[in-house]
Amino acid sequence: MSETLAQALARVGDPVNLLRDVDYPAFTFPVHPEFTNWRSESRSWNETVALMDQSHHMTQLFLTGADIAEVLSPIAVNTFANFRPGVAKQLISVNHEGKVIGDGILFNLNHATAQGESVVLIGHHVLIDWVRFHAERAGKDVQHRLEGNSNMREGDPTFYRYELQGPRAHDVLEKLLGGPVPDVKFFHIHDFAFAGTTVQGLRHGMAGQPGFEFFGPYAEGETVRQALLDAGAEFDIVRIGAKAYSVTPLESGWVPTPFPAIFGDDPLFAEYREWLPLARAGSIGGSLSGPVEDFLLTPYDLGLGRSVKFDHDFIGREALERIAQAPARRKVTLIWDAADVAKIVESQLTPGTPAKYLEFPKARYGFYQFDEVRQDGRRVGVSTDAGYVAYDQLYLSLASVDVDVPDGARVEVVWGEEPNSRKSNVEPHVQTRIGATVAPAPYHDYARTTYRDL
Repeated sequence: MSETLAQALARVGDPVNLLRDVDYPAFTFPVHPEFTNWRSESRSWNETVALMDQSHHMTQLFLTGADIAEVLSPIAVNTFANFRPGVAKQLISVNHEGKVIGDGILFNLNHATAQGESVVLIGHHVLIDWVRFHAERAGKDVQHRLEGNSNMREGDPTFYRYELQGPRAHDVLEKLLGGPVPDVKFFHIHDFAFAGTTVQGLRHGMAGQPGFEFFGPYAEGETVRQALLDAGAEFDIVRIGAKAYSVTPLESGWVPTPFPAIFGDDPLFAEYREWLPLARAGSIGGSLSGPVEDFLLTPYDLGLGRSVKFDHDFIGREALERIAQAPARRKVTLIWDAADVAKIVESQLTPGTPAKYLEFPKARYGFYQFDEVRQDGRRVGVSTDAGYVAYDQLYLSLASVDVDVPDGARVEVVWGEEPNSRKSNVEPHVQTRIGATVAPAPYHDYARTTYRDL
């Protein structure tokens, strides 16, 4: 039997020390790395139109039963007043102190799967494990089926999933439909008829650009994809590989893996840690040090405050009601100084111990990436996801900083670990500092001001 998180904590003690040295496998998207080159591919969703294949990289939890909302509502900050077929939501769970456990996209499907399932939760396994735990212990009419990503699963997934995004996305869809694109609200699901079948489309986008996420039975996926490519040919459609896809959160402003608030003395979370295998707990990368509380973030810290609704009772409601009055932090983009990024690259080419290797296009080397952000000798936040955005020719990271740090402020990102952890993807290196400028998140005006309102 595999070691549980509780057993590992009893052996090591501190959760930060435990997860900093966990040799967790690098997160990879199990699709073709590049169809052309990741620089050109990642420019396409801002310039023409991009086709992204999401069929393989996310965990899915399929749900059935009369009590789905009754089980989910007490562990979600979201309202379930509008929980009906054809609507999706970014499901967010917090602990009793209002700190985030995880998030994912909950689809209430227009059409049940072949197994009769009507609801599916898509995302990293962190939130899905928390939902599974509650579904199993609730004693309610709710059943679930876990479907790992294509690195973890035998056989085909239930759904194909394709993101069609970019300024010409609607042109492609108009050609497919032979007429105007229906007016579909953000995070609503619409039935489209093309490629000789019914294709469900969620009005949503991974990179903060116009478009839809299309999905349907996996067996129909090749036909649907070819129809999208054929219709998009005259609009310079570009297929997106795994490397380019990995930078989409930097443009949409979504922090992919906040550190899960599942520690502390609360009996519910002690039971959960007994249930959760260590192998699913993830790993920490980055320069941030300190107690586990320093790694925890609220929905407001992550720019998710709009999803918090106080129309129902849920774990963490009282804490979030207080936090909502005066959030301590806010989500921002950090624009890294080009000269300091170049110095990190130069350190790999000169004698002596180099700085921590900086990957292009994505720099994250822990499942939970947490780098310290400092200003005038004090810690003012944490930098999480980091990478190179080819469209802007900038190295960026998503961060959560104190609310008194304004846009335009100068800060430093502490890059690299001191001491170096024992993870196999961490080589001997020296810690360094990268100057950065605070900017809004999402970085692009369109994604920040218009994207949700179309």
